[in-house]
Amino acid sequence: MESNSSQLTNVIRFPGARSSANPRRDQRSLMDAVYAAGSLPIEAGDRETKVMATRLTIFGFVVVDEIQADGTARRLRPSEAIHASTACPWRVSKPSGRYRADDDWPEADRALFAALQA
Repeated sequence: MESNSSQLTNVIRFPGARSSANPRRDQRSLMDAVYAAGSLPIEAGDRETKVMATRLTIFGFVVVDEIQADGTARRLRPSEAIHASTACPWRVSKPSGRYRADDDWPEADRALFAALQA
């Protein structure tokens, strides 16, 4: 079937160039930036980016470390990251493996990642 270029369309192109991808604007750009760099720092007060990172954490695409006042990092579980605190900065990183449960996680959280027999 031939397409006729004179046919009307309901798609309207807005004039001007498209804005470039910004890792602080959408989840996909944030994930791409983290995977390209290995990790990405997030300022303490950047709640919008923390919320996006939390969504990616829930699905296992990234991991979040909260940087404490003494400079140490504490890995946040997805249930903790949901309460995106603006008290400390975060480091968002690419996960080391596809599925991973830390030994210091509570048993209830580790059970979520346990392999089930069919």
